[in-house]
Amino acid sequence: MTKTYHFIGIKGSGMSALALMLHQMGYKVQGSDVEKYYFTQRGLELAEIPILPFDEKNITAEVELIAGNAFRPDNNVEIAYADKAGIPYRRYHEFLGEFMRDFISFGVAGAHGKTSTTGLLSHVLSNITDTSYLIGDGTGRGSSQAKYFVFESDEYERHFMPYHPEYSIITNVDFDHPDYFTSLEDVFHAFDDYAKQVTKGLFLYGEDEELRKITAQAPIYYYGFEEGNDLVAYDLLRSTTGSSFKVSFRGQELGEFKIPTFGRHNVMNATAVIGLLHVSGFDLDLVREHLVSFAGVKRRFTEKIVNGTTIIDDFAHHPTEIIATLDAARQKYPSKEIIGIFQPHTFTRTIALLDEFAAALNQADAVYLAQIYGSAREVDHGDVKVEDLAEKIIKKNQVITVDNVSPLLEHTDAVYVFMGAGDIQTYEYSFEQLLANLTSNVQ
Repeated sequence: MTKTYHFIGIKGSGMSALALMLHQMGYKVQGSDVEKYYFTQRGLELAEIPILPFDEKNITAEVELIAGNAFRPDNNVEIAYADKAGIPYRRYHEFLGEFMRDFISFGVAGAHGKTSTTGLLSHVLSNITDTSYLIGDGTGRGSSQAKYFVFESDEYERHFMPYHPEYSIITNVDFDHPDYFTSLEDVFHAFDDYAKQVTKGLFLYGEDEELRKITAQAPIYYYGFEEGNDLVAYDLLRSTTGSSFKVSFRGQELGEFKIPTFGRHNVMNATAVIGLLHVSGFDLDLVREHLVSFAGVKRRFTEKIVNGTTIIDDFAHHPTEIIATLDAARQKYPSKEIIGIFQPHTFTRTIALLDEFAAALNQADAVYLAQIYGSAREVDHGDVKVEDLAEKIIKKNQVITVDNVSPLLEHTDAVYVFMGAGDIQTYEYSFEQLLANLTSNVQ
């Protein structure tokens, strides 16, 4: 294979995962991006995949171009040069739509939970049989021998429309990405169109009113906690080490399953995976065995302890996700104070969901707010400030800056949950430095 794939914006979560997968399949891979550190680049560096600065000299006739969706001729020299020189390129989702035709493919879509569910399905299936996968946390695995392909199916700007998987899970439909979607109805229509492209089996969360409206060519299997679903999770036991539950499929007992993750949403994600693998013919004893060893995905309830203080890092940036993350923290740490540190992501989302954000954050014992992280896709017109959100929160709350996170020290015997999709990790890092300095000062 002499072809070299050049990724324009290789540090993007989907792009880095795809680059890793193609590299492992034996293709030559390189990419370009900004200098700023992003958590996905560690995997690229370990694989010794070159990461170059953006430069039109990177674009030659010898490379096949895959372009990140954020980059256009007006904001990227490589795209501008390729357009001027007539050199073709494909977007990530266009490339993926063609690529997956060589496999039996399993898609995971949904407004929330798709990265965790893709990670869980990838983990279980790759432990059972040779599997390639792409997870939205920047993780990818490629095998030229693989028969199966698991991938995250993203609804933003209807990017999932080139995809025609054999099987797909849809975890939920919710109003998000208000910079693109106009309403919940608009979001529903996108998922409904995608569902019609699934060819063999569709697994839908049956307690989502929107998902119950979906019609498809493929057979539909509903999963949930309630009777009336095809797959029912019941006898749920939540503990500080994870969750155990039983599953039935159309009245047939499938047995007990255990997962080492927390929150009701993770039980539902696992039930969807169990259902998909059961219907597509896999041994449930193997599924049961490998569910137990799932370590989670990056930036989804990722824990660390700094000088005896527990810190959780999570990508939650929508009210539904905040509620799920705080529920998981309460399950694992029932006797501790749960402190939420949240950075709103995009002005459009903050305006559209201001009341919902406040209600979700009230699930914490105290709340600290970082400044709104504006997307490169939008302009701040001054229509919303983080203080507007603070005013609506009932629980004790305060706006903090990355340069002064010391108000967080007011709590003892607390777990700190940092949530957001922007640069909330810079606040987390400041807090870790503060904790480290406290210890060194005492000594």
